[in-house]
Amino acid sequence: MGSLVLFLGIIFVSAIHSGHEPIASGREFVDPELIDKHEVFSKPGLHKVDGKDWDYELVFVVSAFNFNPGEVEIPKGSKVKIIATSRDVVHGFEIAQTNVNMMIEPGHISTFVKTFDKKGEYLLLCNEYCGTGHADMKSNIKVVDKK
Repeated sequence: MGSLVLFLGIIFVSAIHSGHEPIASGREFVDPELIDKHEVFSKPGLHKVDGKDWDYELVFVVSAFNFNPGEVEIPKGSKVKIIATSRDVVHGFEIAQTNVNMMIEPGHISTFVKTFDKKGEYLLLCNEYCGTGHADMKSNIKVVDKK
């Protein structure tokens, strides 16, 4: 019993010392029936922002076998806040070759901040089974030179 308490104490202290804390993503909500009328989700896509810690906001509305937008171009070196929600069921949100991996739940607003430093094409796919068309659910993110 003493070993267990010691072990848990070491994990707790090392977690606090390293600055680990739960991510608050997904604590904001939107009515899935009113997504099209929501200020953020009424215009999915990449939007330039000022006065924030990131350069762009990339808004996705996810629904059965569809990511909206289907294709996005992001300037290389941009810091992007990804904001996503689902209309219907739980979906996965994984950008291949990056550390972006979220679970998108109906009505929950999920966010992730990512700097896209490497030029290229990145496949966005659903990694959470969502129905018969799941295997065809994808989008394309292109990181391009700044114009």
